[in-house]
Amino acid sequence: MRLSVDATATLFALAATAAAAAQPKALSLVSAGDTAPIPAWDVQSSAKITQDPAALSKAGAAVSSSWHHAPVSRCTVFGCLLAAGVYNDSDLFFSDHLAAIDKAQFQVPWLYRSEFTIASGAPSESGSSSSSSNNSSSSSSTYYLLETNGITSRADIYLNGQQVADKVTQSGAYGGHVYDVTSAIQSGSGKENGSAHAIVVRAYPTNYLQDFGLGFVDWNPYPPDNGTGVWRDINLRKTGAVAIESFSVVTAGTNGTVTIRATVRNLGAASVNFAAEASIFRDGGSLAASGAALSSVSSPSTQQLGRGQTTRIVLTTTVDAPAIWWPRQWGDQPLYTAQLTVSTPATTSSRSSVVKSDAATKSFGFREVTARVSSADDILFSINGKPFQVLGGGYASDVFLRWDAARFEAHARYTLDMGLNTIRLEGKMEQPELYAIADRLGLMVLPGWECCDKWEAWSYNDDLPKPVAVWSDADYVTANASMRHEAAMQQSHPSLLGFLVGSDYWPDDRATAIYTTALADAGWQAPVVASAAKAGYPKTLGPGGMKMPGPYDWVPPNYWYDITDPATVDDDVRYGAAFGFGSEQGPGGGTPTLSSLKKFLSTADLDDLWRAPNKGLYHMSTAASSFHNRTIFNTALWQRYGAPTSLDDYLLKTQMADYEATRAAFEGFAANWGLAGAASTDANSSKRPATGLVYWMLNGAWPALHWALFDYYLHPAGAYYGVKAALGTGALEHVVYDYVRQAAVLVNRSQNQTGVRMVRAELINAADGAVISNITTATKERSTVAVPNSSRTVLPIQGVSTLRDVALLRLTLLDGIAPSAGVLSRSVYWLSAAGVDTLNWDDSNWYYTPVAKYAGFQSLDKLPAANVTATRETTAAAAATNGSHSAETAIRLENHSAVPAVFVSLNLVDAEGADVTPVTWSDNYVTLFPHETRTLTVQELASALGIAGAARGIAGAARGIAGAARGIAGAARGVAVQVTGKNVAKATVTL
Repeated sequence: MRLSVDATATLFALAATAAAAAQPKALSLVSAGDTAPIPAWDVQSSAKITQDPAALSKAGAAVSSSWHHAPVSRCTVFGCLLAAGVYNDSDLFFSDHLAAIDKAQFQVPWLYRSEFTIASGAPSESGSSSSSSNNSSSSSSTYYLLETNGITSRADIYLNGQQVADKVTQSGAYGGHVYDVTSAIQSGSGKENGSAHAIVVRAYPTNYLQDFGLGFVDWNPYPPDNGTGVWRDINLRKTGAVAIESFSVVTAGTNGTVTIRATVRNLGAASVNFAAEASIFRDGGSLAASGAALSSVSSPSTQQLGRGQTTRIVLTTTVDAPAIWWPRQWGDQPLYTAQLTVSTPATTSSRSSVVKSDAATKSFGFREVTARVSSADDILFSINGKPFQVLGGGYASDVFLRWDAARFEAHARYTLDMGLNTIRLEGKMEQPELYAIADRLGLMVLPGWECCDKWEAWSYNDDLPKPVAVWSDADYVTANASMRHEAAMQQSHPSLLGFLVGSDYWPDDRATAIYTTALADAGWQAPVVASAAKAGYPKTLGPGGMKMPGPYDWVPPNYWYDITDPATVDDDVRYGAAFGFGSEQGPGGGTPTLSSLKKFLSTADLDDLWRAPNKGLYHMSTAASSFHNRTIFNTALWQRYGAPTSLDDYLLKTQMADYEATRAAFEGFAANWGLAGAASTDANSSKRPATGLVYWMLNGAWPALHWALFDYYLHPAGAYYGVKAALGTGALEHVVYDYVRQAAVLVNRSQNQTGVRMVRAELINAADGAVISNITTATKERSTVAVPNSSRTVLPIQGVSTLRDVALLRLTLLDGIAPSAGVLSRSVYWLSAAGVDTLNWDDSNWYYTPVAKYAGFQSLDKLPAANVTATRETTAAAAATNGSHSAETAIRLENHSAVPAVFVSLNLVDAEGADVTPVTWSDNYVTLFPHETRTLTVQELASALGIAGAARGIAGAARGIAGAARGIAGAARGVAVQVTGKNVAKATVTL
């Protein structure tokens, strides 16, 4: 059965949408420079519309009740249908229901329509000489600009009966344009103050190989509409005769010099004089709340612009003693706001007065990002002069391109909580709010174009279907508009790490020139990288310094460390191992817990997970992908942990495998950073430190069974806490285990933390807790000194090579050698008596390296039970983890047994037993040694994200975001903690 809109819409819904659509919303455009988005849309297939779009774009046009009302300002066609309640994502995500949607209905254009009014203040002029007056310009010199920010894949636009743009110009998902619609507004029912206007957008269907869209390759099923439609806001802006066309803020590193660059245009029919003024305010928030400007600068004299002319403005000023912006792991995130105001002489006053013609603001920070590529073709980024090891994940937009700021902030806070510092945006550059959130939280962002479709349709791209739809002249025009729009939107944000103008392939010379010119014109202040792979590069940019050899599926922990000589290691010999910069790689993983799985898998689907380990699964990658099944992961699981005896047993083992795999990947890169950041590194050095790892992937675009460090419902599990353990569970200094060299490696990710440290390594039998070895680095003759921004081997582990069964290794870092020294970090590893897995490097391919012989942990199934109690230690207290101020609860775990308690997990639930998300634990999936006690804390992030039931900005079907289906529990509060483990009985702690 194929489900279409007709098959799912109800008469009630149609009546409701018709009623909702009958009320035009007012756009508040009071002062020159004010901007407002078209607030809501009615959508319908062109196959069901007989009227001409121009006629439909007249206020009061007869519109049938069959249109679907989406009370949102931006949505793809399918996203609009979700927002209108035609479809429900909880149902679509369940099992293979999404496959039942009739995609043929989206192979024709769809129409978006909206009626609105303009709420404008009374026209007046200022007698003040200040060009920052908030009074609006006179109605005789009022102009309106329609701003698009990309419509997929292309569109015709009509306003008040006039065609504003056609699909040739308005092309590409990122093709942002500005159209002067003054005449269309003035020819409508009226100019402003309550008269209705109407806009119609005809969005043409998207073909990923033919159009510049936002594709998902094999990440997940394609959205039924291929992301077609108004996925970003369309804005209406009010100005005077002189309008600001472009606006950038350029800082000279961190010395306080700020240059405002702008292009202004005369929209009027006559020449006009104008003046410009720029002011700098602290904190990037409300200008009124920021107090007096820290610095201001004005143009030296008025300038004259002829009819339709443009000119460039450059204003430079200095902020004394600027506060420096740092990524979160290294410091604070002070932000500033630059305000540019353009004024023209008043026309109705006899006094020498001016009136504001246009104004714009941008947030920015003082920071400097640079990069250099070594002779071995490895890129090394630096921030404010400090070498910066990139540790991040590949971000995925929602499969229907829906945006919610609170949800993204949860993603960002999770990223930082794990200890990561960067997200990569491969062609999913989202909304402007993303960059503002990243700026505020101190999360670096690496945007760029995507692979595997029109964006990389080069004659030398051997991965695309033949014949390749190589770019036409019109495509280069679209690429130019796209790059200029994205550069302008992103340019001033201090969280920007760089821009990747290519992903799997590099752009041709013509496209490269377009990209680099557009970035330079925008005042781009971060590195421009040729591509995320080593397939090639344009001469004008040189090598990109990033590698993309995989893996994308499971590999054992020792994979990352299996490098004979870091100084001479070859990309074609050790592929994705921990050296150089891995732009997208990882051991797959990210299996959700049962509570999440039940939200999107049927009973039969759940059975397939463990009863049919080689079966293709709808919630893996697409059927044509190498990752449609879990065969590689499951084969290792069966061999290493033993055949599962039930679904619960399978899922526990998957969490152990995910934890072990993700931890090793990030620990390998952290351990092989070496002294790259501790001292000046010669760019031509042959040594190949691990300069960066972007994990494939951070999150899923929909509920998926792999490629995510936390699931779609924002529930962190084994993969998440494996990464958090790898990066110190909140500590910038920690110790990791090198599986190949059987040694402890001291990692210091700070800028300035130093001093004497002690590392303790304790090795015990898992079965009975018997001690095998217990050693430290602290003796009278020898101590360990922490070196900032470095890693180095400090302690060989005794007894690993002679194990008789599975053993547990506990590594502890203390902040001194005195008995009273505090614990900086602690982590536990399980090690096999069979040694590490034997890798068959010679048979490696682009997505994994086979294993010839597996390590063995089957005896963990026979562990004696451990008696662990869990008690609430404190009541809710104020906390400030990751900048939040959520309630914090402490749970005290105590192992009363003489045997270890292995892989103990804690889960916060509400009164109905449902997971509370988003939530962060100080640590989780922990292993307690005999008679060990640990206290773990948990924070609910809902209050920090401004989520409080209906007030949280997520209104169920009205937003196309179905509450629990999106993983934000709103007003639900944690009332209990569920505790379980490998050899620990399930228990519940009531809070």
